[in-house]
Amino acid sequence: MAKKEQKETTKNKKSFFKGFKAELKKVSWPTPKQLVNNTVAVISIVLLTAVIVFVLDIVFETINSQGINRLKQMVSNSVEENTTSEENTADDTSEEEETTEEENAADDTSEEGETTESTENVEVEATNPEANTNTEDTTSENTTSNE
Repeated sequence: MAKKEQKETTKNKKSFFKGFKAELKKVSWPTPKQLVNNTVAVISIVLLTAVIVFVLDIVFETINSQGINRLKQMVSNSVEENTTSEENTADDTSEEEETTEEENAADDTSEEGETTESTENVEVEATNPEANTNTEDTTSENTTSNE
């Protein structure tokens, strides 16, 4: 029985190598030019990937050497500055609104007098063209006196 098993294994090995050789004949092998092009492409992609990984490693190492706590401190400081500036902006806006309201009230009272003077000047200009130069001088004097 041992001889039978040994013959079968030898037969199987021979048939395996015959099948292997037959399959290799069916393979379409690349030309030497294609082989060089594909090899160069693979090597260049591997080198590019290695450079990217190297750069990222250095960046993360630098960040780690700075310390996570320092980054947290920088972030918290920037957040505090933003909230402080927002509060200052809100305070400035409310002060500006108050100032604007006061100015509007003062302007309303002074505008009533200026409006009357300017309409009188227009009426004078329409009736007397020579009075144009005198009217402009008077208007500028009136505005400076009102201020």
